[in-house]
Amino acid sequence: MFGIVGIVVILVMVFGGYMAAGGKLGIILHALPFELTMIGGAAVGAFLISNDMPAIRQTLRDIGKVFKGPKWQPADYRDLLCLLFELIRLARANPVALEAQVEAPGDSAIFARYPRILADHDAVDLICDTLRAASMNYDDPHQMEEVLDKRMEAQMHHALHSSHALQTMADGLPALGIVAAVLGVIKTMAAIDQPPEVLGKMIGGALVGTFLGVFLAYGLMGPFAARVKTVVEEDGHFYQLIREVLIANLHRHPANICIEVGRQNAPHRVRPEFGALEEALRSLKQEAA
Repeated sequence: MFGIVGIVVILVMVFGGYMAAGGKLGIILHALPFELTMIGGAAVGAFLISNDMPAIRQTLRDIGKVFKGPKWQPADYRDLLCLLFELIRLARANPVALEAQVEAPGDSAIFARYPRILADHDAVDLICDTLRAASMNYDDPHQMEEVLDKRMEAQMHHALHSSHALQTMADGLPALGIVAAVLGVIKTMAAIDQPPEVLGKMIGGALVGTFLGVFLAYGLMGPFAARVKTVVEEDGHFYQLIREVLIANLHRHPANICIEVGRQNAPHRVRPEFGALEEALRSLKQEAA
């Protein structure tokens, strides 16, 4: 929502201010299709050269994050803590039963209660791999913490690729705008024998290229890249919470303490309230009884 509002504000302020100052849109509108073809086409071509197909698809998907915002909401963090609580209790009460849950999470009755989490392969794999390793006696908290840190660092690096790709495009757009403007000047010089009013329009059209490159870079593409990065980093807290809870479990803290460690490490915006989480955990205990 705010992404759309921001784009509208940018367009209204830039072009509204230009027109309020006495500028006329005729020259811009006349030159816009040709300048946009050169600048936008070159930017898209450079993007295709710089990225493979999976990265291109990822970037196109991630542009939607500018408008949708973070994937994980406060209710998802509460559900995640409840899921981890159930799995930790099962691991300590019946390790054999836990093995069935982590080996086939798609068939797990516990995971099935949390469909949004089950649909996220990264979250499910992180939970299952860590619990599976612990069941195989690879349960040194310090070694596992190092393993999880490296895994999450690699995951975050991959998730941020689309932001880096968009920022690279933003960095190149002003230069591509200059290229388009230079071509416009070359065209103008070829018509140097034309009257001044004709030359003025041609020079104005050439300068549209410089304007468009800078405008797209700093008005749209740069903010898009920044927003994607922010959303990816916010969603990264969800996986960080998994790490905190499972490491606390390896330290053999009580299940309630493991969950509280995770709750307190969640960002304030999505952190479940203590009372509401306790009520949810109490309901789980009653169902299991």
